[in-house]
Amino acid sequence: MTEFTNINSKLPQIGTSIFATMSKMANDYNAINLSQGFPDFNCSDDLIELVNHFMKKGFNQYAPMPGTIELRYEISKKVKRDYGKLYNPDTEITITAGATQALFTAFSTIINPGDEVIIFEPAYDSYLPAIKLNGGIPISISLNQNDFSIPWKEVERAITERTKCIVINSPHNPTGSILQESDIKQLEKIVKDKNIFLISDEVYEHIVYDNQKHFSFASSVELSKRAFVISSFGKIFHTTGWKIGYCCAPEFLMKELRKIHQFVVFAVNTPIQLAVSEFMNNESNIYSLNNFYQNKRDLFRSLIKDSKFILRDCDGTYFQLLDYSNISDKNDFEFSEYLTKEVGVAVIPLSPFHTSNNSQKLIRVCFAKQDSVLEIAANKLRNL
Repeated sequence: MTEFTNINSKLPQIGTSIFATMSKMANDYNAINLSQGFPDFNCSDDLIELVNHFMKKGFNQYAPMPGTIELRYEISKKVKRDYGKLYNPDTEITITAGATQALFTAFSTIINPGDEVIIFEPAYDSYLPAIKLNGGIPISISLNQNDFSIPWKEVERAITERTKCIVINSPHNPTGSILQESDIKQLEKIVKDKNIFLISDEVYEHIVYDNQKHFSFASSVELSKRAFVISSFGKIFHTTGWKIGYCCAPEFLMKELRKIHQFVVFAVNTPIQLAVSEFMNNESNIYSLNNFYQNKRDLFRSLIKDSKFILRDCDGTYFQLLDYSNISDKNDFEFSEYLTKEVGVAVIPLSPFHTSNNSQKLIRVCFAKQDSVLEIAANKLRNL
């Protein structure tokens, strides 16, 4: 029998994601899992009943390739209401199997071998592999260490004739920073009259704190005409396991994205699309997230504020960065491993979000958990 041992890996430096690694470690050591970004509470009973309703009604076969028209129409209304931009539900909106699939398909749509793609570090870990698998060359720029803002002068210097795309994530995972209106203006100025596309990862768009505003690329004429704007119902409705997201883009880009989308997943599950579209009719199901998660953020911060951890600002997402430089000299992975195995709280180190060595002593915790869980976890961390 022939043994196949010489596969030419397309991602030789990529192993198991840090999220899967730390969640497994949490299970192995019976630790509280504040690592992977998912809620430990259920979604709305009404939403579950709607899914069940459409299943029983027989909507269990393929949806249209771009998604059900009902859901695309509701997304079009929501985006127009929130950002003033009208996307045509027939030609400019596609339902995807989660935001990660939308991101991968968007990269695949525009990236050719040798194209340069600007990303900002720390960066969500799916960007780099998607760029490389399409033959692109990632150009990494570090966010400012103090507030994780974008150093726009460096962006200007990094642009070459090979620059094909700039990737922005706001609210930002893992840092919790958000774009300001001045950032939108800077980017508009940089890309104007240039053949540069944009991918805007906005999955935490409805989790922004302290009465601040989310600045979507959909709200900018200059940016939206060249951008894939991507979001996720998993974050909005506490249903990360359903893997349902969407992408909005001008027709000429969406036409090309759908060519690839149809051969990746063809279509997303039908009853959940129909349930989500009906659930969106009640706007409070969308716009109550800010207060809901701000209460959890404030609770966790209040519980941990008297510890030796230094709390970094958190303007959005359901992640909190903790600086442990007053506690340990270990690197971030070693410290995360120690917290999981010895303290009983699983967290995420920030180094996997970087391509170069990361010397900052920062860990990420997810506070999308029941209040009682946050209290127990904070008590363990406060005693360090």
